[in-house]
Amino acid sequence: MSITDVLSADDIAAALQECQDPDTFEPQKFFQTSGLSKMSASQVKDVFRFIDNDQSGYLDEEELKFFLQKFQSDARELTESETKSLMAAADNDGDGKIGADEFQEMVHS
Repeated sequence: MSITDVLSADDIAAALQECQDPDTFEPQKFFQTSGLSKMSASQVKDVFRFIDNDQSGYLDEEELKFFLQKFQSDARELTESETKSLMAAADNDGDGKIGADEFQEMVHS
């Protein structure tokens, strides 16, 4: 699966453009611009599985650091503060990782 199978390449490019500078990544804005927030719960979970590098069923901070690169390979890494902020926004149970349901809830919040 390629991310452009479910999201428009133009929408992804626009979303990445909005956060190309360090510490400018805003999850909700990214989800809206990329089209993720308009997708069904099952489609968002498909995207989650694509982002989940080790297929553990969870995203940890190491995977989140490369979040933008899952949408476009030459995108920048998230900064440490962006990574921690993204984790805090989605990790509802406080276990230090984001499950598929938590990711989908964050995208649609």
